[in-house]
Amino acid sequence: MSAAPVSVSPKDAAALRDRALGALLGAFIGDALALGPHWYYDLDELRARYGPWITDYTAPMPDHYHAGMKAGESSQAGVLLRLTLESLADCGGYDEADFCRRLDEDFFRQLDGSPMQGPGGYTSQSIREAWRKRVQQGLPWGQVAGNADTTEAAERTLAIAVRYALDPAALADAVTRNTVLTQSDGTVVAMTVAFGAVLGMLVEGHAFDATISARLMARVKSGVLPFHSVTRANLQAPGAGSTEAPRAGRFPSPDALLTQSSIARAAHDLDVRIEPAWKVSLVYGMPCAVYHQFPAAYYLAARFADDFESAVLHAVNGGGQNLARAMLTGALVGAQVGLAGIPRRFVDGLEDHAALLALATRVAEGVGSRVR
Repeated sequence: MSAAPVSVSPKDAAALRDRALGALLGAFIGDALALGPHWYYDLDELRARYGPWITDYTAPMPDHYHAGMKAGESSQAGVLLRLTLESLADCGGYDEADFCRRLDEDFFRQLDGSPMQGPGGYTSQSIREAWRKRVQQGLPWGQVAGNADTTEAAERTLAIAVRYALDPAALADAVTRNTVLTQSDGTVVAMTVAFGAVLGMLVEGHAFDATISARLMARVKSGVLPFHSVTRANLQAPGAGSTEAPRAGRFPSPDALLTQSSIARAAHDLDVRIEPAWKVSLVYGMPCAVYHQFPAAYYLAARFADDFESAVLHAVNGGGQNLARAMLTGALVGAQVGLAGIPRRFVDGLEDHAALLALATRVAEGVGSRVR
């Protein structure tokens, strides 16, 4: 594949690279911070075991998820994010055949189809189902996705969103194609692509504020993002006699792109307060499904747009599926503050941080180019 450079000034290129690195390292950090206290739905038990406020990496308890792993290590979500980054770095962009080959040859061979096993100490529902269909049933890629409603695909495709931040049409296409390898539910796919589109805008340098949905919708209207819409600007009624855009190849509505502005507005509205902010997990819900996880991550990313530490620690201390919440939040806020805005102790405490930073740098350096 050949790449054509996008015209970016040296100063802008440095800032872009920093935001891309912030998003990628932020995701790894959020994942690892929640490894120890992952999946405690009883908040009293969480506090009894880890204290009133978790501030750093911790090891899992011997009788809980991820038992035997060390503080600062990655869960399976981090392992798959790394695999995705390695494919992007080696291929110069998203190469589906290469990605699938890595899953077949490097990753699936480490699984046995059971939940409490595999790299990272736990294998998610969608990956278990893909493994069964691919390995046990011998089905081809394209026929192994399941209907799990989690953020599993978003946790790896965030790397693709960062890589294609300057090319939102390619971003949406690649994230969609990668997501449907393991997840088939249309709403889940739409919300995953929407998350990638938001992350891409933040890496570009846009603010996470009440105007973000309007900016996303402008890309829908121009045909860049594949969401179907019949309304005019500001969601006004369509004009009399206006034609409807064809639905083929599009998500049926743009609603997955409209949540972010409402949440950002609420995060900065003095009459709408979630105090302390970790209770966002109680407001939006503690379980794993996308409709719990994405809104909570969006809220923390909007509220703590310039404070990476507060954002990820409130995500972790909210309990439940705090690993996905912290990983997604870490990517969103990392993209806003850049690597330079992430506390150094979080980078240094991350297992194999030098290799992860080197890998992320290879991908970040390609953000300013488009793969033809």
